[in-house]
Amino acid sequence: MATPVVTKTAWKLQEIVAHASNVSSLVLGKASGRLLATGGDDCRVNLWSINKPNCIMSLTGHTSPVECVRLNTPEELIVAGSQSGSIRVWDLEAAKILRTLMGHKANICSLDFHPYGEFVASGSQDTNIKLWDIRRKGCVFRYKGHSQAVRCLRFSPDGKWLASAADDHTVKLWDLTAGKMMSEFPGHTGPVNVVEFHPNEYLLASGSSDRTIRFWDLEKFQVVSCIEGEPGPVRSVLFNPDGCCLYSGCQDSLRVYGWEPERCFDVVLVNWGKVADLAICNDQLIGVAFSQSNVSSYVVDLTRVTRTGTVAQDPVQDSQPLTQQPSNPGVSLRRIYERPSTTCSKPQRVKHNSESERRSPSSEDDRDERESRAEIQNAEDYNEIFQPKKSISRTPPRRSEPFPAPPEDDTATAKEASKPSPATDVQLPVPNLEVPAQPPVMASTPAPKGEPAIIPATRNEPIGLKASDFLPAVKIPQQAELVDEDAMSQIRKGHDTMCVVLTSRHKNLDTVRAVWTTGDIKTSVDSAVAINDLSVVVDLLNIVNQKASLWKLDLCTTVLPQIEKLLQSKYESYVQTGCTSLKLILQRFLPLITDILAAPPSVGVDISREERLHKCRLCYKQLKSISGLVKSKSGLSGRHGSAFRELHLLMASLD
Repeated sequence: MATPVVTKTAWKLQEIVAHASNVSSLVLGKASGRLLATGGDDCRVNLWSINKPNCIMSLTGHTSPVECVRLNTPEELIVAGSQSGSIRVWDLEAAKILRTLMGHKANICSLDFHPYGEFVASGSQDTNIKLWDIRRKGCVFRYKGHSQAVRCLRFSPDGKWLASAADDHTVKLWDLTAGKMMSEFPGHTGPVNVVEFHPNEYLLASGSSDRTIRFWDLEKFQVVSCIEGEPGPVRSVLFNPDGCCLYSGCQDSLRVYGWEPERCFDVVLVNWGKVADLAICNDQLIGVAFSQSNVSSYVVDLTRVTRTGTVAQDPVQDSQPLTQQPSNPGVSLRRIYERPSTTCSKPQRVKHNSESERRSPSSEDDRDERESRAEIQNAEDYNEIFQPKKSISRTPPRRSEPFPAPPEDDTATAKEASKPSPATDVQLPVPNLEVPAQPPVMASTPAPKGEPAIIPATRNEPIGLKASDFLPAVKIPQQAELVDEDAMSQIRKGHDTMCVVLTSRHKNLDTVRAVWTTGDIKTSVDSAVAINDLSVVVDLLNIVNQKASLWKLDLCTTVLPQIEKLLQSKYESYVQTGCTSLKLILQRFLPLITDILAAPPSVGVDISREERLHKCRLCYKQLKSISGLVKSKSGLSGRHGSAFRELHLLMASLD
């Protein structure tokens, strides 16, 4: 009897080169789970079919990097926002630009389509939220209330509410009919990255950089439960279609949560790094992640995942008994959304509804159409995905099949030896051995890739490292074969040096840690600075940045000169740490510094006030020095440019 093949619970589906430069944003089509849209620093929006190597369509028109993309529910329209603040909407079936929306003063951070009407909501780094009417090409309403960049927007399933999450640690709920804020949900201690409505009940979930997920009751406007102990910042969450659980895309894992009471049902290890978006189709969860110009897609078989009942072994604490959970996950504990009726009724005549009336014949629209193009790269896939929607078919629509799972690692071990390249970790379930195509044809061919000016924090290969550097040059073809001892001696040449470097760093960290245990944060930072090793300063700042309450004014005077060095480093991780520390200082201390410097001199002798005034003057001088550097780097593209532009806005009061 043949041994049955055991399949995996989670596996990598494919990896593609999505853009000629870095990918800055992406989104999955939630209806099909098969359509992927990516935005890049090359100012393009590319459309892909999951598990196919070729680009379906490439959309042009933006003149600055694309920061955010979003597909509407039927996957017929796509909206993209850029660093310049412009928003463009494309009709995918007609393969043409539909609208260009201008009004934001900073880069677009979040977008969402209304579930029923032809409206788009946009959130920007200028802290404003705008609601746009796509048909009339205008801003319907502007919502003001956040004090920092708006990172996520979501419409409620009935289309009556809009939830917003921002870097000011708050979630706000807006009433679209009344045009005002209904409620504010504080509680997070870090920037809120994502919000998601329950598909049926009046329930909202929010995920933050403080590594927590909070559930909010939208009838009582209060917190239902809070899940703590996430392995990293929460960037992507998704409710199961029947609402029985919440999926959280964590660092290299998928976690399944319940909320009454809070509990973790299951943990699935998925090597997707920082997952950017999730979708569900055919009892499979599709996750996508990006790094530099590459986009990877992953599949989790939900039939093998625990979604209710038994609690998985997880650091989430549960102080309530299991019997308190409803036995039937489909039973609603709250009010249910009332969706618009879909029954046939007498149609109402709506102005600007036809295609000819929707687009006003202005010179601006003509210019948009000339500057924006939809380049169809793969006509066969394009016709298969978009064109059938225009015609009426008497046969039922073809339903996409689930992605077949590869066998477990122990079953596939024998097949590993027959693979032509052991370095290839892309697992394709279909027997297609073709090499994935190159990115869509661009206006110009990119230059050969050399060593980058900024060394990225996460990369698939070492920078400037070649295997040939460790082997002696072969002069005669007959002597090409090396003895193992010779090869090992060449490899070990730099081993002693590396051991000395790592030992020294370990000793330095032990020194800083010994001071840290005394509870004197200022002295421990001074000791790290005195060592004169930026790597030690970065390690220490990464800890201090986790808790804003550790920051004091005297600590700023020591750290600011180090931040200036970090912002000029060639290492991406150093620059990121420097930006995070500078942002904390600007948010917590810049108003205090400016107020103290602007205050009139006091009468008499006040030693503590004089010391505080001296520290403020020193910090102000250092911030002025850093502001020039931040301004010069605010024109960069990608994640660095966004961070420096945000810092430049925060430092505007220094000018």
